[in-house]
Amino acid sequence: MLTAEQVIATQKANVETALDLASKAFEGVEKLVELNMQVAKATMGDAAETAKAAIAAKDPQELLSLQAGLLQPAAEKVAAYSRHLYDIAASTNAELTKAMEAQLGDAQKKFMATVDTAVKNAPAGTENAVALVKSAMAAANNAYESVHKAAKQAADVAEANFQAMTNTAVKAAQAAPKAARRTAA
Repeated sequence: MLTAEQVIATQKANVETALDLASKAFEGVEKLVELNMQVAKATMGDAAETAKAAIAAKDPQELLSLQAGLLQPAAEKVAAYSRHLYDIAASTNAELTKAMEAQLGDAQKKFMATVDTAVKNAPAGTENAVALVKSAMAAANNAYESVHKAAKQAADVAEANFQAMTNTAVKAAQAAPKAARRTAA
């Protein structure tokens, strides 16, 4: 049976965990806002330089060449932004997952301790019920571990696909100015 002190301690731990999770999520949002501010500043600077170069163009050929030359750096910047965005999301998710797993592990230990205490105090003849509870807990733990492994594998595949897509986009952007120059010539 749980005492009032145990319930209060559990509630205190739950509040601390919730605050820790909120703090980690907020850190991720801060990183995202900082990244977006950097991108906005860089984009404004790039737009100003591009406008000046476009105004200074002497003929349509020079303007076309300028446009073609902008495609590759823009694609690379989008790819870099996407990588940073993905890294922020992945690291925030990893921190939240780690905290949740620690909380879940602690809860499992406490539950198993409660079950063990109940088993010690169980009346004679309840061995089958105790074995059933322990078997259910083992099955739940195995199911959780299987789901966790599958989710990790899915995340790894998603990351590999993201990297491949980014690399393909950058290569396509690198090829586009060359094709535009050949067409213009």
